[in-house]
Formats: sequence, C-alpha cells, structure tokens
Amino acid sequence: MASPLLPAELLVSTSALFLLVAFCMYTMSRRSKNPLRPTEWPIVGILPSLVVNLHRLHDYVTDALASCGHNFKSCLTGMRFLLTCDPTNIRHIFTSNHANYLKGKEFSEMFDVTDGSFFTVDGEPCRRQRARIQSIFSSPRLLALMAECCRDKVEKGVTPFLARMAKTAAPFDMHDLLTRFAFDITATPIFGVDPGLLSTSSAGGDGMHAIVAMDTVMEVGLFRHTLPMCCWKAMRWLNVGPERKLAAAHKVLRGFVAEMIERRKLMTGGYAGDMESPASPVEIIMSSYINDPEYSDDLLCATLINFMIAGRDTIGTALVWLFHNLARNPDVVACIREELAPIASRKAAAAATTMVTFEPDEMKPLAYMHAVLYESLRLFPPIPIERKTVVADDVLPSGHAVRAGDTILVSLYSLGRMQDVWGEDCMEYRPERWLLGKAGDGLRYVPTHKFLAFNSGPRMCLGKDIAIMQMKTAVAAVVWNFDVEVLEGQSVHPKFSCILQMKNGLMMKVKKREM
Repeated sequence: MASPLLPAELLVSTSALFLLVAFCMYTMSRRSKNPLRPTEWPIVGILPSLVVNLHRLHDYVTDALASCGHNFKSCLTGMRFLLTCDPTNIRHIFTSNHANYLKGKEFSEMFDVTDGSFFTVDGEPCRRQRARIQSIFSSPRLLALMAECCRDKVEKGVTPFLARMAKTAAPFDMHDLLTRFAFDITATPIFGVDPGLLSTSSAGGDGMHAIVAMDTVMEVGLFRHTLPMCCWKAMRWLNVGPERKLAAAHKVLRGFVAEMIERRKLMTGGYAGDMESPASPVEIIMSSYINDPEYSDDLLCATLINFMIAGRDTIGTALVWLFHNLARNPDVVACIREELAPIASRKAAAAATTMVTFEPDEMKPLAYMHAVLYESLRLFPPIPIERKTVVADDVLPSGHAVRAGDTILVSLYSLGRMQDVWGEDCMEYRPERWLLGKAGDGLRYVPTHKFLAFNSGPRMCLGKDIAIMQMKTAVAAVVWNFDVEVLEGQSVHPKFSCILQMKNGLMMKVKKREM
C-alpha cells in the first residue's frame, strides 16, 4: 500500500498540476487568434485563466465582457464576484441603489494606509468627510492657489525641461516628467510647501521616495485583490513578500506627510488657526479635523495621503496616456492648435519670449480641448476597475442575482471599449464624438453611467473641475510650443496596479515648434 503524501509532497504535486494547467492554457492561447474566455476550474475558479492573461489583464477582461453580454459571474480564490461594464447595472449600483453597494470593510483593509479617509469609508462618515472636502474645494483662495501653482509649474518646470530636451534632441521619459509634475501640483497647494521634483537643482529627495511608495500601495493593492484576505494578512503578519515592501512604503508616506507638515510649521510659526484666512489648505484641513470629536493624528495622515494619491495618480496617469494618443493622432493636435491660436496670438504679441504659457481661466471655454481629455479618459481611465460589496441580496437590471457579501467589479476600461455603448469606432481615438456639431457648439451630454472616469452618484469626484483645469493648462502649453513623438520599438502597456500606469514609461522626443 502506498504511503500517504507528506505535506511538502502534496504542495509540490498541487503546484505542478496548477502549472501544467496554466501551461496548457497558455499554449492554447498562443495558437489561437482569439483570446481565451474565462474558464471555470474546480477550487481555483478562473485563477488559471487570469494568471495566463496577466500581461494583458484589462484587454482580457474587455474581451471576456464583450463575449458575455457585458456581465460575467464567477469566483476567484473563494470570492464570489460579478464582473460588469453594463451601463444599466452601473447606474443601479452607483446611483439608484447605491446604499446597497458599498466600498466595504475588506476594501478599507486593502488600502489600510488611507483607512478612515474619504477614499475608504461608507455611509454617514463618507457624507461628513465629503462635505468637509467640498467646503475646502469651494475656497476661492485655494482654487486660485492651485491654478497659480499649476501655471507656475508648467512655465518654470515643464516647458523649460522640454526646451532643453528639444535643444539636445535627447529622448526622455514623459511618464517620469508628468509624474513629477502631478506630484508637485498636488503637494504644493496641500502642504503649502513645494517638494521641488521639477527643479533642476534637486533630484526630488524624499518626494521621489514618496512617489515610489505610492506606486507600491497601488501595486500591492491589486495583488491583495487576487488573494483571500487570510492569505495576504498572513503575509503581512509574517512581513514577507509584497507585504514587506508595502510596510516600508507606508512608513515612507507617513514620514513624508510628517516632514511636509513640519516644514510648513517652520515657515509659518505654527498653524494660523483662523478658518477665514488660512495660509494653505493644510491649515483648513488641520482646523477642520481638530474640531472633529473623532479627530486623530492617524486620520489626518490618512486623509493627506488620500489627497496625494487622488491628485498625483489620476492626473499624472491621465496625462501620459493623453500625450501617447496625441503623438499618434497629428490631426487632433492640429485641431487643438487651431482652438488655441486666438489666445496664443494675443499672448505672443505681449510676451518677451517665444514660449507661450496659458492661464487656467483661458482654458475653460475650450470645448475641443475638453473633448480631447474626455476621449483619452474614455479609453484609458486612470482607475480602470471599481470595486463594490453587496450589502443585501438584490437583482441587477441585467437579471443577475447577487447575494450579500458578493463583490462587484466594474471595469471602466471595458466600458469605454464596448461597441453597443460607443459605436463601431469605439477603439478609435476620436474627440469629435464628444462635440455638439462644431467645437464652438459645446460638449455633448454623456451620462456618468456610460463615462465613469469621475465616478457617479453620491461619490462623484469632488476634484473633477480642478483636475480638468490642471490637465488643460499642461496640455495647451506642450502642444502649442512643441512637437512630440513616441520612440519606435518600445512596449507600451499598463503595469499590474490599481492605477492604469505605463509599465515601462513612455520614451519620447520633442522639437520646438517654428512659428
């Protein structure tokens, strides 16, 4: 009689079987012109299919949803979930029955560095925090400061760097440049201190460490989504694998926030405490939280990290995909310049330099520029997947029944690539789809359950208008003053992260326009 397998032998046998299945599926996928559809396997669910397609995760999800009528119900390592990009389901989940679909406790634990902040809470705590943030963002002084900071960083940071690159004809990483830009324009207004990542006299110091740490939070966040909670919590307790890296990232981020607050205190001699005339948003935030009975230093730190992630990740990620699209669509660039020409001609006549920088207020009426941003966000949303937890049993408009505790995964990436939502040309980059007739006629209305880049319903992005202003200001200056091109031969695709960042950056060359 054969002896029973020892635990180590059992583990090896199971791993070998799993690898064999994955290899067979990978071989099949290489032979077929059509991508693999999700295949259900005992115990592990769709995990083998997912592993095989990690290199094209979002396109794989899009193919699966297109072939399954916009909805796919399955399990992954014990988690019951519904994957959807159905606009009727999205409206139900985010708006008409939003109280039944929350972020949930597990989501909050997955992003524990921001635990307790508006990014992770639900219900009444979420409403209170959003009201507080709405008050902060409605401050005219804050809005003026953010606009001034953005313009200053474009004029004294981005365009001088591109001018140097044009002069030397040297290739550079646009992803790195825009990440630094987004970090500076987010941190400077929040803390009242400039991290200086675009400065020629500084490599960025602690700011660059914070950028790497923020990347780690989003990468390990997606890793946690693929494992049962008990597994990644065990790894966290043992301080091994990605969890060890994440723990170090948390320490860096908390240290960065503490340092920036201390630098602000040294500049002002302490917090002003006067809510009517604060020196910077950090004073507004501090005063607001100090007056809250639930205030704690940890909550303030989590909130400030949340602000940093919301600003840097969304703006920096959106802009790099936008310039990738513009480099491939010179006709769109020509239309942007045509829209900018009347403003630029007035500014050039009064300027002592050939470099034109646009004011944020000048960007507001530019409908074509707005359409350019929206079209890029449709195809490349910075947050490609939203997660919700079902509170009580429900039936979605698509007819799918969901149970309490189920996970809903909404693919924003797939939503923008569905033919019956956006038409047969859904894969084309065509800003004109957003316009009412000519650019001067304004923007076409598209409901948020079809365009989810700024969320929908009660959790609609409070910084939407600010983000659009910042992106328009940067794009206008670059497009008007320079011709940009993507270097051939590089692999451009997203990394494994909760944010749609480019895995290998984006190497480009730039030329100064002759005008």
